[in-house]
Amino acid sequence: MSVLAWIILGLVAGFIGSKLVIVNGSGEGLLLDIMLGIVGAIAGGWLFTSLGQPEVTGVDLYSLGIAVASSVLVLLVYHAIIEA
Repeated sequence: MSVLAWIILGLVAGFIGSKLVIVNGSGEGLLLDIMLGIVGAIAGGWLFTSLGQPEVTGVDLYSLGIAVASSVLVLLVYHAIIEA
């Protein structure tokens, strides 16, 4: 899947991730959460294909699941670093 598709999927995943990861009553702001979601989606897509998982071929539930999970992970790591 192209990087552009991961960015678009990352927009959606970042929004969903920002709603799932709420620290101190709110996120870091919608724009920052979405940008971190894009980073997480791209990193998650690259990691899954590097580890030999089934190819992520398009915008579907499997791809969205990977993108949301990795964006939530990036958001949690970000909040852990900021709060430390």
